[in-house]
Amino acid sequence: MSEQYVRDLPEIAETDGAVVGGKGAHLGGLSRIEGVRVPGGFCVTTDAFRRIMAEAPSSGELLDRLSRVNPDDREAIRTLSARIRRIIEDLAIPDDLAAAITGALARFGEGEAYAVRSSATAEDLPTASFAGQQDTYLNVVGPAAVLRHISRCWASLFTERAVAYRRRNGIDHRAVHMAVVVQRMVFPQAAGVLFTADPVTGNRKVATVDAGFGLGEALVSGLVNPDVFAVRDGEVVARTIAAKERAVRALPGGGTREVAIDAERQGQPALTDAQVVRLVQLGRRIEAHFGRPQDIEWCLVDDGFQIVQSRPITTLFPVPESGDQENHVYVSVGHGQMMTDPMKPLGLSVWRLTAMVPMQEAGGRLFVDVTPRLAAPASRAGLLDVLGRGDPLTRDALETVLDRGDFVPSLPDAGPAVPPAGGVSAPVETDPALVTELIERSRASIAALERDIRTQSGPALFDFLLEAFAEHKRILGEPPNLQAIMAGMEATWWLNDKLGEWLGEKNAADTLTLSAPGNVTSEMGLALLDVADVIRPHPQVVEFLRGVEHIEDAEIAEDTSFLGELAKFTGGAEARDAIEAYLDRYGMRCVGEIDLTRPRWRERPTTLVPVLLDHVRNFEPGAAERRFAHGREKALKKEQDVLARLRALPDGDRKADEAQRMIERVRTFIGYREYPKYGIVSRYFLYKQALLREAERLVRAHVLPEKEDVFYLTFQEFRDAVRAQEVDGQLIQQRKDAFRSYHALTPPRVLTSDGEAVTGAYRRDDVPAGALTGLPVSAGTIEGRARVILDMAKADLEAGDILVTTFTDPSWSPLFVGIAGLVTEVGGLMTHGAVIAREYGLPAVVGVEQATRRIRDGQRIRVHGTDGYVEILP
Repeated sequence: MSEQYVRDLPEIAETDGAVVGGKGAHLGGLSRIEGVRVPGGFCVTTDAFRRIMAEAPSSGELLDRLSRVNPDDREAIRTLSARIRRIIEDLAIPDDLAAAITGALARFGEGEAYAVRSSATAEDLPTASFAGQQDTYLNVVGPAAVLRHISRCWASLFTERAVAYRRRNGIDHRAVHMAVVVQRMVFPQAAGVLFTADPVTGNRKVATVDAGFGLGEALVSGLVNPDVFAVRDGEVVARTIAAKERAVRALPGGGTREVAIDAERQGQPALTDAQVVRLVQLGRRIEAHFGRPQDIEWCLVDDGFQIVQSRPITTLFPVPESGDQENHVYVSVGHGQMMTDPMKPLGLSVWRLTAMVPMQEAGGRLFVDVTPRLAAPASRAGLLDVLGRGDPLTRDALETVLDRGDFVPSLPDAGPAVPPAGGVSAPVETDPALVTELIERSRASIAALERDIRTQSGPALFDFLLEAFAEHKRILGEPPNLQAIMAGMEATWWLNDKLGEWLGEKNAADTLTLSAPGNVTSEMGLALLDVADVIRPHPQVVEFLRGVEHIEDAEIAEDTSFLGELAKFTGGAEARDAIEAYLDRYGMRCVGEIDLTRPRWRERPTTLVPVLLDHVRNFEPGAAERRFAHGREKALKKEQDVLARLRALPDGDRKADEAQRMIERVRTFIGYREYPKYGIVSRYFLYKQALLREAERLVRAHVLPEKEDVFYLTFQEFRDAVRAQEVDGQLIQQRKDAFRSYHALTPPRVLTSDGEAVTGAYRRDDVPAGALTGLPVSAGTIEGRARVILDMAKADLEAGDILVTTFTDPSWSPLFVGIAGLVTEVGGLMTHGAVIAREYGLPAVVGVEQATRRIRDGQRIRVHGTDGYVEILP
């Protein structure tokens, strides 16, 4: 009977997490690594915890109530979790369970001192560490005290912080069980933490050691600042020695206390350099055993190291697999595409199959390896120029890596990676016929795809899609398409550079591009105002839509039934027809639309309801037409003003003529900048519908439980599943768990093969103290209420509000017509949000690091769209 309640550490396998919890399983693994010393001890298993919970039937009802509590209701969580803890701590441990524990203590020495430590089954996982969520008790002496502290460890599964952490990570309270580790106490001269990768930069080749005198509790509790050592290639490359005034020591009869350190010892390092290097070598052995970077707790006892814990570092961004040992520099695709959220495997693989350049995947995001381009001088200059114009932070991050001199090899030129500014010969004429022709070609290709894809199914569908992907890439890569895109961008850069030089104007092109014709994304925003005009006169329709707005996400899933319900109300048929017509033109769009797996507006039209209701409330009829006409007038007035001022300059006629040609060019081509993405997303929706029809066949054949499970397969794996009529359910579950964990990771703009996340800086001295620096992308200054919105479907905007969010892709443009300014964490001069902000005349600053955390919802802010900074006002 005792075996199920107690297991000695050397008997525990790393796969025994369900029996001994994460900490226990890791300690079992550690105790079998050659040369690694682990204090002796045993685990009280989760069977013991389940037995205790069964002895307390009232805890079940409290757990049910806890699972129903709103995660924001701190008081209810505090009260319920305290009651559960009290029940567990007050329970007498059954005699046979107590005997199993005291029998194990007798083997290790009843009179010895022990550390009694919680080990939950959801602890120290590769995707969530749960560090510090449960309790540890040091220097516990005597069987009665050990039993009492085991009960406290069981109860600590329900501390307020542990309950809140599980709610935040979507983990069911009943699915987590508590084991307890009981280990012989060690009394170290020094203790601390070793990270086998730099926890701040992510660099896998740099290990950091935190060290202090006495027990490690002094460091963990923040009682003292530790000594910090950085080690690379077997050498201490940096050290900071702290003044360590206090330490935590064990008391002879049990427990611990703080003690003062002698003044002459306070400034001495807790470890010598030789000891630090030896400790890191030990850490590398542990890291190799577990196969990933580790966060290791260590103790120094008589010049030997004992390891008391090792867990994966869960905050590191994964490194793309290169298949070689060379240095690589990766640039984030998501920052350029305005989509930094993780993507599901099917979305990632389809984007890679349809992209113009090879891409690598890491942490659910895509990266481009720019190492060959950085290594060759000519292609390096072109790459830095284009990336720098779009996003100065990415350029600065790359220059930071290059400045080190030894990371990127120097190679002969390999040709340009991306068209540098001026590199694609833009058409000299500004004939709109080119744009018209390109759009017609794209429409014809999409119509052919829509017609032909309906006839495909089974393995033949996947063959058909691979041909469709090739056509998709051919259309994107056509020289006229690239020329039309570059013509508008280059004209914008030319106007900003030259009018800045000649007239001292900052970002003059921002006004000159207001209401530029043919921009499918800005038209999409204005078209929703027209839909609001149809709805506004009908109070019953408005009231019904208010009810739809507050339906819970779980209820709507892919609900389009509300459109059918509309016809019951006066004016409802017209409202339904207007929404349907809008969805026919724009229903393939959604937030994060580069991920094929994201629900489209056509699949989830309720997403648009809050924005529609804001438009009904905040605008008068005819707003779309008035707004477009007002922008066009402003642009024309600006053009006349600029040309008149140029003509008054020396050599003014030539300058004015050149500027006029560029203004015509920018107004002809800048709207087309948005069309290729519209074409891509239109094709994606057709791919998705065909793939989901195939997934439904797998569900009907009982190969899959749910059609959306195919989103966790790559394109090739999905193809194989259709051929074989079988799917690896375990793989899908692993992918779901990994995808959930990727949301906690922040993707870097630039990532090296060493794992270092390089953020970049603006390096500007023209920003007032306390202001948030960003990139100016749309001129003007505006002051108003900040609305921090992370989900477009939860938007609630008033006229004059300033939208603050992480990123905006084209799907956000319906919100742009109702706001006064824009601030985003991600973006560049030519990304979609910037282009639309300029078209609508919204002052906008993008690339503001952590804007959604540093600006609180409801605060008054001032956006300096011309100078690129945001002030938080009193």
